[in-house]
Amino acid sequence: MNKVILFSFLVSSLNLLSQNEQAFVIYNSKGKETNFRALAKHAKQANFVFFGEFHDNPISHWLQFELTKSLFSSRGNDLVLGFEMFEQDQQLILNDYVTGKISEKQFSDSCRLWPNYETDYKPLVDFAKENNLVCLADNIQRKYASLLFKKGRKSLDTLSPDIKAQMVDVNFPVDTTLSQYREIRSMGGEHMGINMIEAQAIKDATMAKFIWNGIKNENNLVLHFNGAFHTDFYQGIIWYLKNDKRWTPDKKVITVTTVSQKEIDKLDKEHFGRADFIICVPESMTKTH
Repeated sequence: MNKVILFSFLVSSLNLLSQNEQAFVIYNSKGKETNFRALAKHAKQANFVFFGEFHDNPISHWLQFELTKSLFSSRGNDLVLGFEMFEQDQQLILNDYVTGKISEKQFSDSCRLWPNYETDYKPLVDFAKENNLVCLADNIQRKYASLLFKKGRKSLDTLSPDIKAQMVDVNFPVDTTLSQYREIRSMGGEHMGINMIEAQAIKDATMAKFIWNGIKNENNLVLHFNGAFHTDFYQGIIWYLKNDKRWTPDKKVITVTTVSQKEIDKLDKEHFGRADFIICVPESMTKTH
């Protein structure tokens, strides 16, 4: 009898947990609750979709994979996957793996893979491999962004032409009035603030450049995976994308971001306008690394 009562109590508790606790809620830019189906529907109509993630958040990575499958079902091989997580000098290695020219071991031995590659990005790359999709390694090498941060923009003049070809032109513009860059400057103070902004901006500008270079026809849809800060409030990569001579007013961009709150049943106002679709996850969510 006691076992029956205990079992009934556990079932009731699990039902209560499933009703009151959620792993995530998706909101639109105005804070109204929406869903993944609406997100996918809007994404299918875009030219560029930027999925801003928390690098260690399992919900971000799961929904990235689900969105990839959904977009592939409607756009097929016109879908292009872009990655902040791969740097431009790795493009040929990434190409060789996706096209089956090298083994997985050769790929992993040759690439500077992120620590969470196996759990979070490998499923996306392998999906591309299985379905013959183009993958873009569009970020600047970290060490050159670090060089700019430590020694300023003039330090890039010493780089070889081959290295410079793997990044945006060293005379790239920076709009320091953008709220995301102002936030960076406040963290760095007057002395290091501008270098911090430019180190972030060169990543954004380089990714935008090679996203454009990765487009082969007008039917391409680029689904890009990046840290949320790079595209929140339609800034960062998107600012550079739209300030490129190849941008035309008919192009459509959809943004997704990830935010974290203690309670997720209502979106905090500070997140309004952060993206077209805002994935809100609990602060207690487990991390992938």
